[in-house]
Amino acid sequence: MNAVLRPLWDEAPNYAAACFPPPRDFQQTAHQALREGFRAGHRCQLIMAPTGGGKTYLAHRIAHEALIKGRRVVFVCDRTTLIDQTSAAADAYGLKDHGIVQANHWRRNDLPYQIASAQTLAKRGYWPQADVVIIDEAHTQLKVWTEFIQYTTAACIGLSATPFSPGLGKLFSNLVNACTMHDLTEQGVLVPLRVLSCKRADMTGAATSGGEWTDAAAEQRGMEIVGDVVTEWLKHGETRKTIVFGSTIKHCQELARQFLDAGVMAAVFTSETTADERKLLLGEYSKPDSTLRVLISVEALAKGFDVPDVGCVVDCRPLRKSLSTAIQMWGRGLRSSPATGKTDCLLLDHSGNIVRFAEDYTDIFFNGLKELDQGEKLDKAIRREKDDYEAKGCPACGYKPFAKRCMSCGFEHQAPAMVEAIPGEMQPVMLGKKKLADDHRHLWEQVCSYARKGNRPAEKQYGRAWHLYQKMTGQEPPRTWRLESTPVVPVTAAVRNKITSLNMAYAKARRA
Repeated sequence: MNAVLRPLWDEAPNYAAACFPPPRDFQQTAHQALREGFRAGHRCQLIMAPTGGGKTYLAHRIAHEALIKGRRVVFVCDRTTLIDQTSAAADAYGLKDHGIVQANHWRRNDLPYQIASAQTLAKRGYWPQADVVIIDEAHTQLKVWTEFIQYTTAACIGLSATPFSPGLGKLFSNLVNACTMHDLTEQGVLVPLRVLSCKRADMTGAATSGGEWTDAAAEQRGMEIVGDVVTEWLKHGETRKTIVFGSTIKHCQELARQFLDAGVMAAVFTSETTADERKLLLGEYSKPDSTLRVLISVEALAKGFDVPDVGCVVDCRPLRKSLSTAIQMWGRGLRSSPATGKTDCLLLDHSGNIVRFAEDYTDIFFNGLKELDQGEKLDKAIRREKDDYEAKGCPACGYKPFAKRCMSCGFEHQAPAMVEAIPGEMQPVMLGKKKLADDHRHLWEQVCSYARKGNRPAEKQYGRAWHLYQKMTGQEPPRTWRLESTPVVPVTAAVRNKITSLNMAYAKARRA
């Protein structure tokens, strides 16, 4: 590697001259917890800190501590768009002596501190020499680093606001929970989230895959309310710089078209947006007096995108399972911006996500995660809401959404559940030690899918599903659960086997 790279310095870098702003208490505590973790034998550790928790600042401090000891450090960015942002932060802290591992980058060199594009590392097939590896957005679990950290002897530190993806507990042996969203809101680092539940996409009976609504289904239902999205924004968010999240690129393009038709300067920012276009859009949008008021994206803006004066997030991307995606989307508007007088972030919820995730989001808001596997479980669970759901505000201050503990005033005395669930509905349905379904609603979806097979009339399909559900659970399905509004889902082997045994028992009884 040294043979093909030209050093861009005349003498050894003076990393001791770096100058950092004083750390906040929680940043100092997190750094100390990381040191103690290494002393305890944890070579790979993950730091969880919400949007606004200063993960990049903390990462550069960790790097600095290693560099002044003569170590080599690699900071891995999961997207090329974050390379220059991370490099600029290093410059600001006095760590100007660093290189960039990215194709054709002018800062390519062999300095002890390298900021690397994960995509470039994957294409080249080799890593710079490293004693410490810092991985941004570690929940993405890119193959290039998940394989590398398993055989390297370097100390490895993952950074994430939402470490919910499966398998993180196998890659990192220790979780450092730096702070919570509640802590940062109390300190004024984040602003409160003010929610308005607007007209929502009707996802009743929409197709699912793996428990999540398909992109095609979410796009189709979302297209039906695009006009309402623009109307509600003009009514409530027109004075605020805004990010809108759509279900697909096509959905985002239609949202942009209707915003433009309404005279609002809007643009689409997706995986199809070229590097030059992204640079122009972000350059304009980051200006305090930007003429570009609305940026629209599927997920390209959900992670690592930080424009503090964003005052409104419009959520048009309905989800059932991915709490981490919802938290990433909403977090884009939570950073404080004293310079612009920002006091809160307005969330216009056209997806129903704030309802479905309210209880778990509240828990994360106040407590963060206790262990890595907890996040994985949260992103696997299917959330549901009753057909006759009505939003309930905090009994003390009226804040919505409210689930167990108020994110505005902290009230939690005898807090009513935000969604009235059937007893046991969200518990797995078991047959002995075998799991039939994630919960009672999931079992109902499976027996309906089974009952639809064949040429039975609709009323007989419902009757068949009703009896199967009753036999398996010992109770009748709720009257609001209708076959025609229930999506088709795969029938698990355990449920198929149980239905077969019930059919055999029925046939035997008839013969007798």
